Amino acid sequence: MGIVVAINISDKKGVPKTTIDRGEFLTDYGIKGDAHAGNWHRQVSLLGQESVDKAAEAGVQGLYPGVYAENLTTKGIVLYTLPVGTRLQIKDVILEVTQIGKECHQECAIYQQIGDCVMPREGIFARVIQSGVIKTGDEIVVL
Repeated sequence: MGIVVAINISDKKGVPKTTIDRGEFLTDYGIKGDAHAGNWHRQVSLLGQESVDKAAEAGVQGLYPGVYAENLTTKGIVLYTLPVGTRLQIKDVILEVTQIGKECHQECAIYQQIGDCVMPREGIFARVIQSGVIKTGDEIVVL
């Protein structure tokens, strides 16, 4: 089991996200109010706090939840080891992993701000299978 450390949204793509207390996750859409939401395979992005901590230990400064533009910052699950198709349940919400890592823009805004981007290596993406509300501190169960 894991835990939701933070829920993060932004109104533009490719920029750090702002942390919110709760997010409304909509089936086949993503998080209400987030720029990445829509009917595609990367509706929700997830990154482990463990990955952020590794970057901090490597000397990257200015890190906080959402700085890598992840929608969910998690703890307790090595996300990038989950196979595509894995389902995660957080309260009523069910997410299905659709992609591990991604091709990053050459020195995207995040890279320029903090000097590294772990999302291409350790971030994962999912689509929303079942709607609901997620709050900071909610448990994550790998189904």
